[in-house]
Amino acid sequence: MRIIVDAMGGDNAPESAVWGGALAAKEYGEEVLLVGKPEVVANVLKEKGLSDVKGITIMPANDLVDMHDDPATVLRHKPDSSMAVAFKLLKAGEGDALVSAGNTGALLTGATLYGGRIKGIRRGALAPVMPCANGQVMLCDAGANTECTAEMLLQFAFLASLYAEKINGVIKPRVGLVNNGTEDTKGDPLRKEAYALLKKAGDEGRLNFVGNVEGSMVPLGACDVAVCDGFTGNVQLKTIEGVMRRML
Repeated sequence: MRIIVDAMGGDNAPESAVWGGALAAKEYGEEVLLVGKPEVVANVLKEKGLSDVKGITIMPANDLVDMHDDPATVLRHKPDSSMAVAFKLLKAGEGDALVSAGNTGALLTGATLYGGRIKGIRRGALAPVMPCANGQVMLCDAGANTECTAEMLLQFAFLASLYAEKINGVIKPRVGLVNNGTEDTKGDPLRKEAYALLKKAGDEGRLNFVGNVEGSMVPLGACDVAVCDGFTGNVQLKTIEGVMRRML
């Protein structure tokens, strides 16, 4: 597999991105394309003692996408940014996957424009896999779409469930709808409509829907896939991050 890495994207770039990409090449034998300013990437590899690792190729990009850039236009306005070049390489078939910790909005825009959507899927979503009490839970959406329709939440459930089963090896992933209570009457109009769609899909055997789950139940392993709109998911994710940092 050839993995394209946006070496300049993220709060801790380029060091973390370059270091992580190089370690992946060293430990797993994957081909890694590090996209960024050549001299900067080379210096990080030298500092980490990873300059001689086989399978690493530095792809030049002399600009970068900033966290404050406009997600909708930045890839067009910064064609030589590491993220834009990375997406062009992916579209050209130079790699099998792309990894970036950069501007989330720009990443989603690039994935949509360069990678395209699955037929019938209206929006892409962010689906981080988090540790929980009995293994892992996938949170979908975690910030890509702050305003959603019930149909979008249903699609997120299908996307995440399929990923959890085919990629993470979870048999019949349990899908829960993040809500302010477990009762089927709970929630605002969006959650109530989404619940009805998810339950119908569950009754038809298309999903393993286990009902509503409260925010506190997600890290306790109540489901394998936690479905929510991007606003709710992002708050859930960052709350868990904050609690973990406080405990460390």
